Amino acid sequence: MPHYCTLIPGDGIGPEVAHAAVRAVDATGVDICWKRAELNEAIILESGKTLPQYLLDSLNETRVGLKGPVTTPVAGGFQSVNVALRKALDLFANVRPVRTLPGIKTRFEDVRIDMVIFRENTEDLYSGLEHEIVKDVVTSLKVITRTASERIARYAFNYAKKNGRKKVTAIHKANIMKLADGLFLRCCREVAQQFPDIQYKELIVDNASMQLVMRPETFDILLLPNLYGDIVSDLAAGLVGGLGIVPGANMGETHAVFEAVHGSAPDIAGQGKANPTALMLSSVMLLIHIGETNAAHKLQSSIESVYREGKYLTGDVGGSATTEEFTDAVVRFLKG
Repeated sequence: MPHYCTLIPGDGIGPEVAHAAVRAVDATGVDICWKRAELNEAIILESGKTLPQYLLDSLNETRVGLKGPVTTPVAGGFQSVNVALRKALDLFANVRPVRTLPGIKTRFEDVRIDMVIFRENTEDLYSGLEHEIVKDVVTSLKVITRTASERIARYAFNYAKKNGRKKVTAIHKANIMKLADGLFLRCCREVAQQFPDIQYKELIVDNASMQLVMRPETFDILLLPNLYGDIVSDLAAGLVGGLGIVPGANMGETHAVFEAVHGSAPDIAGQGKANPTALMLSSVMLLIHIGETNAAHKLQSSIESVYREGKYLTGDVGGSATTEEFTDAVVRFLKG
């Protein structure tokens, strides 16, 4: 029986990296029936809907999605597709593994970074509750609930237990936001007590940011509310080479959408310069989610082999290969 997956190529470089990721997944030998659902800036502007019904229908049918980047206007225009998807499908956990890839030169050449960031995905300042009280005076409401905080904490600790991780660090600003971040922290502490074999630690977000830059190898699993999670996960990606090589997943009780966390990069779209690594590594997470762990390990190993070899890397990581040449190299390792 094939697996069914909704494919959302996106726009800008999205279709290019999505095509590359599909080629790589298919080369593992796993039987996936891709249900293509187009969504890009032009479609959204024409339809007036951030999430057209056909897209939601497809995701409700397959329960699994692989998504390329979709352009989001800044300081106006339509709502972020990512935010809308997370709310519509209750994708409460944003999961971003951040790992050192072989052959990538960073300022941490003698250090191996291997952390997983768990970001609560549905509330905090991303609730979008903004009001202009009087002209030029705006309030934005930060929403923290016990339900959401306990849920993301339990998800992170369960992941740690299942995957042999040793330490969970909760990131907060409860010294200032004593009620909102204080509630998040209390929930993390209560959940931590149920996992005595896993070390639990807390860091204030500004100190955590400094520690990440100075000693990134000391972090294992990071647990954060929405806004801090968004910022810190991009900071962490910069430690290993950038968003072009870091995967992401949005997980819910019934649905899962795997995505590249980088933007649509319209300035290089159609030029064969895009790096498909992030979406390929997101596909590794997808394969694990659907139970195809052997294929996931093969794909992960093949991507790392291409980086270790160093002959077919794209320009953003110091090479000169095209998107297709990089993908060809991954496929060769998969079939070799």
